[in-house]
Amino acid sequence: MRSALALAALLAALAVAAAGCGSDGSEADGVAGGLEPSAAGFPAEALGTAGAAVSPAGITVVGTGSVSVTPDTAEWSFGVHTTGETANAALGSNSKSMDRIVAALRTAGIPRDDLQTEQVSVYPRVSDDGRSIVGYDASNTVRATIRDLDEAGRIVDAAVAAGANEVYGPSLTVSDTDAQYRAAVEEAFADARRRAEAIAGNAGVTLGAPVAIVEGSEGGALPYAATLRDEAAAEVGIEPGKQDVAASLTVTFAIS
Repeated sequence: MRSALALAALLAALAVAAAGCGSDGSEADGVAGGLEPSAAGFPAEALGTAGAAVSPAGITVVGTGSVSVTPDTAEWSFGVHTTGETANAALGSNSKSMDRIVAALRTAGIPRDDLQTEQVSVYPRVSDDGRSIVGYDASNTVRATIRDLDEAGRIVDAAVAAGANEVYGPSLTVSDTDAQYRAAVEEAFADARRRAEAIAGNAGVTLGAPVAIVEGSEGGALPYAATLRDEAAAEVGIEPGKQDVAASLTVTFAIS
């Protein structure tokens, strides 16, 4: 995608450069499109789009486009918190609990590659006056990627039943956005041309081919996240909603 855009921009730039040369190979008088340098003083109304720039060399605008998609992947974090008189006791108990949670997730259908340990910690608990250590707390969290949202509720239930007492999620994402991103890029280019045409009309010039294109992208909507602590997760329902796949293009069009 990006290579194709870059190639198209390069070819267009070469064509414009060639048009700017005389038949004897010398550079033609003036600048692109035959405008004299004195024509640079376009009226203020020529800047009809925020962030646009007009010069004798062309009109530069930013076009944006987006496509709505339905998330198909959810990430959940399952944790367990335990206590013990010593750090080893707290961590040992915690590890056994996490082993049961991971086993439950595997049994529920989560592949090992979709399970990842996020955090393991052990820290002391102090007395109310802060002068002595009265025990230790341990926590462990594993992240599970669920690729079938219809199964998310059942998987969360299985983790909680296995001992997870800290549950965070879901973080909803789209697994494959290539086709949607291409559509967003097309919309962004069409938007850039519309903006440039409006400015060209106000400036009294004719819009030509694009001579430079810089690609940018914008992230989708912020993922929804909820938390569940120390309570049953029975019948957890997941509503995926919609997210936007967005693209932006900074395009410079030749003018004459």
